[in-house]
Amino acid sequence: MKVAILGAGKLGIKLTEALLDGDYDITLVDNNEDKLNSLAQQYDVLTVPGDAKTVELLKEINVDTFDFLFSCTTSDDANILAASIAKALGCPRVAARVRDPDHMMQMDFICEHFNIDMLVNPDILITSEIYRYLVEKYTLSNGIYTSHRLGLIEFEASHYPALIGLNLIEFRNKFPELIMASISRGGKLIIPHGNDIIQSHDMLYLMGNRQNILDLAKTVHGKLRSSNGRKVMIIGGGKTGYYLALRLAEYGSYVKIIEADKKRCHYLSEKLNNVMVINGDGTDMTLLEEEDFDSMDAFVTATNHDEENLLLALNAKNRGIEDVISKISHESYSDLISKLDLDMVLNPLDITTSTILRHIRGSNRVISSVLLQGQAELLEIYAEKGMNCINVPLKDIDLPDYVLVAAIYRGVETLIPKGDTRILPGDKVVLVCLLSNIGYVEKLFKKTSLIGKMK
Repeated sequence: MKVAILGAGKLGIKLTEALLDGDYDITLVDNNEDKLNSLAQQYDVLTVPGDAKTVELLKEINVDTFDFLFSCTTSDDANILAASIAKALGCPRVAARVRDPDHMMQMDFICEHFNIDMLVNPDILITSEIYRYLVEKYTLSNGIYTSHRLGLIEFEASHYPALIGLNLIEFRNKFPELIMASISRGGKLIIPHGNDIIQSHDMLYLMGNRQNILDLAKTVHGKLRSSNGRKVMIIGGGKTGYYLALRLAEYGSYVKIIEADKKRCHYLSEKLNNVMVINGDGTDMTLLEEEDFDSMDAFVTATNHDEENLLLALNAKNRGIEDVISKISHESYSDLISKLDLDMVLNPLDITTSTILRHIRGSNRVISSVLLQGQAELLEIYAEKGMNCINVPLKDIDLPDYVLVAAIYRGVETLIPKGDTRILPGDKVVLVCLLSNIGYVEKLFKKTSLIGKMK
């Protein structure tokens, strides 16, 4: 499959890395020739320097021979134009990244008028995950995912004390009908294995027979409480802060935004109804205390500085705020995150890359998918003859720690796999993979007989 990526920024590179292990022929376009030369030495991709939105360049790369094109330059207008031209020149599927709120208010019109298959907005995607966590977590009673005979439920381990202190081997022995899909600990999602021990404040994601999950929900969720009217403080009035405040205010939450840029504050005040916008430094504790910081139910850090986001979030958690969420863009902080004991840490690059990958793969292989806390993806994939994973015991595939085969549908059977379980052609495989390593899924289900390449 031929894929063109226009723009070699963070998102373009992240998507390239995720596609490398799959059966893809990748062309990367950017106007920075030095950057392209450096990337060409690191990755097995074709690099083309030039202006991505010109007819001449798109004809030069023979865009009509590509199966998919994604435009993610720094300009929304350039992305829309490039995707539209590529479609007009014969590329069958095109997508563009856009971030301007004015564009997001007319997405359907833009897609129809410019003949673009999909517009992707990282700020909208991350906002949706935060919103779901803050608004829906207390109304989730039937699991967040059901497929055929399976269900998935999320709850804090303290709601089921019998689980606390068990390692994963003990858990499987005691609850053979269930599988631990993932654990959120201190804001970081992990795929648990053998000796990992369940702790009282862990947020657990359990999969099993749909009826078993529904029965479990009655035990672990108890009386649900409404999140309507909750008080939320957002540090950073950028695009993520704007979209999140808009949705929470519409839902009925009491929202405050603290933004350092005065001009931006005027914009937010004009665009947002029922949101208090405060011009000030979000790191100023005196200001935060004056704005009733300690009475907040939730605290979201969404500035453009990862270090500031994490430090503010840590301070909020130490002050006893119930739900603390932080946005980060660098994976270098992943080891630190789990030590901070936050409730949720999201990376917009990972979430956006996952969204684009789902669109590239289409529905032929990936039947369904759902995000887990914006850090992992639960996928249902159709297994075909010739794929790397076919007819090999799972224990011999040498799956990395960030991937878990959670279940296999085989005809009318639903298998909770063990080490000697083999994936057969025609199986529907349910697996969990961390978004930061989602490219491995491409390797696992690549059509080749050389299983050794997976190790």
